Amino acid sequence: MTATAPADRAHATTVSAKKPAGLAIAALIVGIIAFLTGLIPVLGAIIGAAGIALGIMALLKRQSKGMAITALVLSGIAVISSIVTASISAAVIEASTAPAPVSAPEASQSDDAAGSSTEPTTAAEPSETTAPEPEEPAAPADFVSALTQAAMYSETLNMSKAGLYDQLVSEFGGQFSPEAAQYGVDNVAADWNANAVAKAKTYQETMAMSPEAIRDQLTSEFGEKFTPEEADYAIQHLND
Repeated sequence: MTATAPADRAHATTVSAKKPAGLAIAALIVGIIAFLTGLIPVLGAIIGAAGIALGIMALLKRQSKGMAITALVLSGIAVISSIVTASISAAVIEASTAPAPVSAPEASQSDDAAGSSTEPTTAAEPSETTAPEPEEPAAPADFVSALTQAAMYSETLNMSKAGLYDQLVSEFGGQFSPEAAQYGVDNVAADWNANAVAKAKTYQETMAMSPEAIRDQLTSEFGEKFTPEEADYAIQHLND
């Protein structure tokens, strides 16, 4: 009996040294969900706030520091993205519901007719006239709205062309038709290379990712969906 007592005490010490990591794991899971839903107005912010709360609790209880910090970073990005998306959506709705300006009526030409000379006039010589060029038809209203929203997403979120198209047609995003979304991404004044550089610097500053990991995230089908050329350009100018 005396020979097995030290082993029992060592086993008990090992078991008691293990700290529970339930909160840290829960915070990481919620942080990942928040990151994936960050572009959804309000919902992404709510889930992100929950992830931040769980991450702080895990740190206070001295659970897995790596999991807790990762959860805080992912949740913070989700909250910021959700707030920006909500602001853009509100601006678009306000712009679409604003009344169109009423143009002033053209001045009447009755004074010219009343003050015309009573002297006999000669017939005007016929002049050659050119046929007016046909005007291009105006784009439909939803096409114009898609273009406006595409410019807002490109300027505020630095999205890629493919990512911007997905956001415009998404049922959680713009909910535009494929034709309107394509018109928006084809006509928006965006510098895709500059967007890729800005997005790469965000990953480097907030998540301390390596250049190769950033490149994979930029070109990933489940990430930013930049072209390989745009991702290469971003990595080359990452430290500019």
